[in-house]
Amino acid sequence: MPNASNAGAVRSDWTRDEVEALFALPFNELLYRAHGVHRAHFDPTEVQVSTLLSIKTGACPEDCKYCPQSTRYDTGLEPEKLLEVERVLESARAARAAGSSRFCMGAAWRSPKDRDLPLLTAMIRGVKDLGMETCMTLGMLSAGQAEALAEAGLDYYNHNIDTSPEFYPEIVSTRCFQQRLDTLANVREAGMKVCCGGIVGMGEGREDRAGLLLALATMPGHPESVPINLLVRVPGTPLEEQPELDPFEFVRAIAVARILMPASHVRLSAGRENMSDELQALAFFAGANSIFYGEKLLTTANPESERDMQLFRRLGLRPEERASAASAPGQAARAAANALFYDAATA
Repeated sequence: MPNASNAGAVRSDWTRDEVEALFALPFNELLYRAHGVHRAHFDPTEVQVSTLLSIKTGACPEDCKYCPQSTRYDTGLEPEKLLEVERVLESARAARAAGSSRFCMGAAWRSPKDRDLPLLTAMIRGVKDLGMETCMTLGMLSAGQAEALAEAGLDYYNHNIDTSPEFYPEIVSTRCFQQRLDTLANVREAGMKVCCGGIVGMGEGREDRAGLLLALATMPGHPESVPINLLVRVPGTPLEEQPELDPFEFVRAIAVARILMPASHVRLSAGRENMSDELQALAFFAGANSIFYGEKLLTTANPESERDMQLFRRLGLRPEERASAASAPGQAARAAANALFYDAATA
């Protein structure tokens, strides 16, 4: 185990024994360590607020057992074609006005086709012109596709590894774990930042949650954003009857992620709709400092914006501003939206 002198150091040489030992700590001791690491790298009162829009919904050929967008499962989802650029920009403007500093765009593809790149790059440039950070998740990328997105100004690319390498074949068979790593390598080589995490509560054991975080924390560079998703049990998917994960096990995953990747944003992602305020508060204390904001997360529900505002006010949290926000066109709009979190009239 790391000692007090190197606690909070950014390392890529974690061992499985170290990670499993962190998971085995008494709960309060783990949270104490994680919160200390968090305070050493971030303002503990700030949470990054992002908005996620599905720009192309459904009809994905992959067989990820958790996903309602797969063509292999009958979830009642109606497929939609790639959105027009202006419709995406309308959503981005609304997100900026509501206080979001990052706009994420997701398409249900195994991988994008080269013919789609002009529309995708136009979306990126349009959102950048609004003064927001940009992120996309489009499936697997070739090196050339990653370069094209980077040249358009894409800040982040999301590509989750989902779970541990050992448990991965239980969840996905249409692409292998190494293919996910190959896409991440292409993203890094193109100069973009990486958003990469996984899902807990899919029937994996604690050793697999340790394996997931170990895989992330031993990458040559830690992902700048690490989404930790709690399984949403969608009817029609193979995991719809999966028992709920113990909430304390979820918080343990957040805390261990914070210790292993101290300088990364750790995001409370899918599953927040069913989390109590108390559970979210524990997760924030354990080191989570990023959320998706808005009523929908791709195709699944997300807490309503007003609920998030109320929780932030109760906990004394505020949305994180972009480092370059002083020159961003959306600064005034975001500042006005952020003030809503402290408006006594709406508390």
